[in-house]
Amino acid sequence: MVVTENFTQLLVDAASRANLSAYSTDAGPSVSHDSEIASIVSKIVAILFGFIGITGLLGNAMVVLVVLSNPQMRSTTNLLIINLAIADLLFVVFCIPFTATDYVLDSWPFGDLWCKIVQYLIVVTAHASIYTLVLMSLDRFLAVVHPIASMVIRTERNTVLAITVLWIVIITTAIPVPFAHGVSFQLVELR
Repeated sequence: MVVTENFTQLLVDAASRANLSAYSTDAGPSVSHDSEIASIVSKIVAILFGFIGITGLLGNAMVVLVVLSNPQMRSTTNLLIINLAIADLLFVVFCIPFTATDYVLDSWPFGDLWCKIVQYLIVVTAHASIYTLVLMSLDRFLAVVHPIASMVIRTERNTVLAITVLWIVIITTAIPVPFAHGVSFQLVELR
């Protein structure tokens, strides 16, 4: 997977520079020291991504289930909250495990096509979350500033229409993303 800077390598480099002693006679830490730090960083990254993934999956699933199981909770604001939870669920399921894998492993094991799909899904789900928050802000603005006049605009039908248009625009504008990403191979010269 093409990444401009490998986060794990940045952490290893920073940790290596921090561990250089003023009394050291060699130019830097040994290879075994670097691999030990990389191993620790990889484990920490995997644990953090796992925690974020499980928390996001459970929390967003509960939001969707609670709002959908209670018909009296179906309001314009709650429809937007469901949309936000669905976008976040999609992000947690399709993006976090593969991003964690990318940080932990030295190379992308899932192939070029899945690399492109994951990058596309990251952009789509992130934009869906962001623009759903924008719609929620607009909804709250109308409800607070124009409470009576906005009742005609702030209907469930208009909210569903806005959410549908949002997803269509995001899905179509993200089409170029897979063309900008892919797996790159580097030839290593053996000595």
